[in-house]
Amino acid sequence: MNISDQMTDLESLPVRLTITQAAAIFGLSEKTIRRWTSDGTVRAYRLGKRAIRIDRDSLLAVQRPIGVA
Repeated sequence: MNISDQMTDLESLPVRLTITQAAAIFGLSEKTIRRWTSDGTVRAYRLGKRAIRIDRDSLLAVQRPIGVA
């Protein structure tokens, strides 16, 4: 699977993800996702009193290449 295939797969994800889903998909800990929502790195939405959903596009925007290929 090449990079463009991976991006297409990520863009086919639901627009809103649970903290657990976001952590698993991006290979991060739930604590990191929670910290990013607290400091505004990614957008999150509260549904009711307990449910939190993470904005997929804000997670994709955090990604950036390192170095020159």
